[in-house]
Amino acid sequence: MNLFANGTLDTPLGLLLALVVGSGFGFWLERAGFGSSRKLTAIFYLQDFAVLKVMFSAMVTAAIGLQLLAATGHVDLGALYVPESIVWPQAVGGLVFGAGFVVGGWCPGTAAVGLASGKLDALVFLVGAGLGSLAFAALQPFVGDFLHAGTCAIGSLPQALGVSPALGAAVLAAVALAAFVGATKVERIMHKRNP
Repeated sequence: MNLFANGTLDTPLGLLLALVVGSGFGFWLERAGFGSSRKLTAIFYLQDFAVLKVMFSAMVTAAIGLQLLAATGHVDLGALYVPESIVWPQAVGGLVFGAGFVVGGWCPGTAAVGLASGKLDALVFLVGAGLGSLAFAALQPFVGDFLHAGTCAIGSLPQALGVSPALGAAVLAAVALAAFVGATKVERIMHKRNP
């Protein structure tokens, strides 16, 4: 079912599906422990790599799922919107996002989950994120040129590497598997040092 192609994203059915998908996503984030800023920031102390494992699992599932749906004719990969890369603003945005994650202990999605779980620090984080968004909106006229610095037509890693999306999905799965093995070894080493 292609809600976008059928023009049903902004209908009651589209909104209901968004609510169901969003609620399910929030539920599984909470079940993975992402309603706790301590669980989330443990990755920075090399104690718990749940964030890496869950996010890699989501990426691999999406990549392989899209390839299977495309192979069976249910999804046209060419019709999917992939924004182009804008190198410098995305690099700076990544650094700001990462710094906010380390300092605040949340990202916006997990903060919403934490707030639903009754975590007051998640509320403080979301208020800060909202104020930061307003500050960016106010400053946008002064940084307009920078927002397009490094624009290139590349939208995906397989496109940048000149390989097929199927090969890209296979490589992503292999990298994720290696990361899982490596992360588990690091966790064991850290737990032996700090029982």
